[in-house]
Amino acid sequence: MAKVIQHPARRRRKLTEEEFMRLPDDGRKYELVDGEAKEVLAGVKHDVIGVELAIRLKPLVAEVAYLVGSQAGFRMTTGNIRAPDVSVIFKQSLPEGKLPDGFGDRAPDLAIEIVSPNEDMPDLMRKIGEYFESGAQQVWLLFPERKRVVVYNSPFDAVALNEDDTLTTPLIPNLQVRVGELFEV
Repeated sequence: MAKVIQHPARRRRKLTEEEFMRLPDDGRKYELVDGEAKEVLAGVKHDVIGVELAIRLKPLVAEVAYLVGSQAGFRMTTGNIRAPDVSVIFKQSLPEGKLPDGFGDRAPDLAIEIVSPNEDMPDLMRKIGEYFESGAQQVWLLFPERKRVVVYNSPFDAVALNEDDTLTTPLIPNLQVRVGELFEV
């Protein structure tokens, strides 16, 4: 009788940040999570909502902050590289007020995620925790399907705003927008 030899499951080698940066550009968005390139699903409507939000925010933050799109990555204290859909980085939070050439060395001050229907909530909650642990002051989750925004002031302090509610934040004092307007695309 032949003896069956069982091999232990092979672990995939974790990608380094440098290897992650050298991955070929296939037109998709990726984050580096636990040493693996993880695709972040986003469609055209998703991106239009992000651009429209950035257009609304730009005149309100132009003097004090930079707006960042969805392709920029930020190093989390966990070692992961996260890429929010829209980010606000206050100039005062940057060393000498200068933007880095590569990944941000901390979370943006305001990280905004546009949630796709197929996104995993435990993954989103982990991401929110990483943002705060890495220096974020606030995180917004936008739910286009429900016309809802959830504003996190910490991983455990959130306010849900529905379609007819007004989104405001002390981070951007002049911002006042009806939540439903964010999804009129």
